[in-house]
Amino acid sequence: MIETIYIEENIRKHARVIDITARFPHARIITCERYAQVFNPKAQNFRLQKQQPALILAEKYKNFVLEAPTGYGIGASRNYYFSHMLNCLYDCRYCFLQGMYQSANYVLFVNYEDFQQEIRQLCNATPAEPIHFFSGYDCDSLALEPVTHFAGQFLPVFETLPNAWLELRTKSTQIRSLLAREPIPRCIVAFSLSPDAVAAKVEARAPSVQRRLEALVKLQEQGWQVGLRFDPLIYQTGYRQQYRQLFEQVFARIDLNRLHSVSLGVFRLPESYFKKLHKLYPEEKLFSGPMVSQKGMISYRQELEQEMMQYCTEQLLAFMPQNKFFPCTL
Repeated sequence: MIETIYIEENIRKHARVIDITARFPHARIITCERYAQVFNPKAQNFRLQKQQPALILAEKYKNFVLEAPTGYGIGASRNYYFSHMLNCLYDCRYCFLQGMYQSANYVLFVNYEDFQQEIRQLCNATPAEPIHFFSGYDCDSLALEPVTHFAGQFLPVFETLPNAWLELRTKSTQIRSLLAREPIPRCIVAFSLSPDAVAAKVEARAPSVQRRLEALVKLQEQGWQVGLRFDPLIYQTGYRQQYRQLFEQVFARIDLNRLHSVSLGVFRLPESYFKKLHKLYPEEKLFSGPMVSQKGMISYRQELEQEMMQYCTEQLLAFMPQNKFFPCTL
């Protein structure tokens, strides 16, 4: 899977680096001074690199944990996100990472302990106040779990912090490390879900919706809380029937008692990201849909966006209580 691994010179002997490179004995190893030398140059073709991304093992020095954008949280007042990794194993055509980064290579920051220390400091500063942390903003939280052991390393830390909540956002079925341990009550495994007709067109390399649902059910059966993220809503002919069938399919399987939250939001991208994606994939039908620019964001025209949100909201609330529903209106 990984044919080339770049390693920053000063972490060549880091235990996590040694473990990861041992998994890929035939990979070409290239050392570099800093990951940005490989990841940030402008003269790169994201679309071409996506066919065979390299893995870059790096050390992060600052900004381990960042305040989440306004409206990103699921009902909490203090929300943060952190990214142990940049870029994603999957190739979803709507993904904003393609507009954000110059490179499709994966960057893994191996100094997990520095992230964990900052998380502890934030929690200890206000021990009586719940703090929510989101993983999966700049990557999929679990897709490379067999390589990174991210969840396996971070869950024990969150288990010791009584005011810390963790959301693992994912499309992955790599849940073995979760099933191998006792559930943490304040951890939410949040699955992004789309209708089969949408996923088949714009969620390349991601597990099928059925496989994601099976993983979700296994986690619930063991006692994990799960979240459902119907975001982004994608418009196409027949979208009403497609999303209605998706909601019926999901709620026929899940346990409402172990459902933490459901979020809903339409497709939207910063205008600069949209232009870059459209240039990368000029033939992509998704980008030629009924889009408009509003306040620097590209999304569906307002009346269509409202129609989609209203319809899907009504459908969802027929299956679930409103206090677990969080529409995104960014």
